[in-house]
Amino acid sequence: MENVELLAPAGDLEKLKIAYLYGADAVYCSGKKFGLRANANNFTLEELDTACKYAHSLNKKIYVTVNIIFHNAELEGLEDYLRELDKIGIDAIIASDILVIKKAQELNLNLEVHVSTQSSILNSNAALFYKDLGVTRLVLAREANLNDIKDIKEKTQLELECFIHGAMCTSFSGRCVLSNYCTNRDANRGGCAQICRWTFELDNIKEVFSMTPKDLNLIQYISNMINAGVNSFKVEGRMRGIYYIATVILVYRRIIDKIKMHNLSEGETKYYLDILNRCANRESAPQFINEIPGVNEQYFLGRDEVSNQDFLGLVLDYDEENNLVILEERNYFKVGDIVEFFGPNMETFTYTIKNIYNETNEEIKTANHPRMIVKLPINKHLKKYDMMRLKVFDKQEYL
Repeated sequence: MENVELLAPAGDLEKLKIAYLYGADAVYCSGKKFGLRANANNFTLEELDTACKYAHSLNKKIYVTVNIIFHNAELEGLEDYLRELDKIGIDAIIASDILVIKKAQELNLNLEVHVSTQSSILNSNAALFYKDLGVTRLVLAREANLNDIKDIKEKTQLELECFIHGAMCTSFSGRCVLSNYCTNRDANRGGCAQICRWTFELDNIKEVFSMTPKDLNLIQYISNMINAGVNSFKVEGRMRGIYYIATVILVYRRIIDKIKMHNLSEGETKYYLDILNRCANRESAPQFINEIPGVNEQYFLGRDEVSNQDFLGLVLDYDEENNLVILEERNYFKVGDIVEFFGPNMETFTYTIKNIYNETNEEIKTANHPRMIVKLPINKHLKKYDMMRLKVFDKQEYL
């Protein structure tokens, strides 16, 4: 139970810091090459060095993806890159190509090697194959169920990492060629065009067709997964914003901590489930953890993915002398709105906006300019990176 890690995505340094602040034990990210999220900002070697020093100052870990499927054209520079990651002090690389696993061993690197979900590990024989290669952790396929997890753990005793939240792939992760076929962008070399998110017009059907799976959400199965032997609980989303990262990581942090203390109630789980479902623009489902997904776990016709506007503001500072929170506006709000503040070191609380002041202390009625700086009179001390969102759910109603 003690060896349970919450693993967060980070597309840049700001997201990395938010992830650690809101409760992640470790972060995974990518350098500028050899990773599968080519469209994220990603990290230069200098930024990885900064990130690694920051992580270790907090006694936390950082993993770097080197998980493309290599063609001959990508081999140039791989050895030097791995040496640089080792020199920086990265805790582990996440690899899918056996070439990278063997190369890390040949170079006698100190960093660990974790096998990526791109390798689609679903059975103990495949898991034992990778164990024989000397890896220390397996990132199981998103399609693994509880019985698969239990069997692989019993047979290998390796660390197991599983995705618990975020986007799903229509194909098995690492096996999709739709992007290659439709756009000539190789999904397995970082160029996925997300064809499974496209909509298609079909003859004799009025509504557009899609083959998009709903997002993964395993909040109700965390305890089962701990008992099955999962060591690391992984959230997908290196392309997501800071509000998403903060919300999802804080929810799972509190869920895991309550499971450890044996005091998680059904009402709290339902409350946190609603919070998670609200912060994304797609519906979610447990997907493969208990059974093969069906029609209710998939979008087919008339899909609607409208981003909500719940994220209202980011706390920049707190003026103790005047009891004013200094806020960067992220979405429109006005006097009279009922909102709530949340953060990693505080209990979420409700607040009715009675006064808004601009940067020159003039009273205004609305905050309606993107990233404008405003001040709100609040008697509770708030910290930088706490957040304000629209009040939608009342936790007391769930308890």
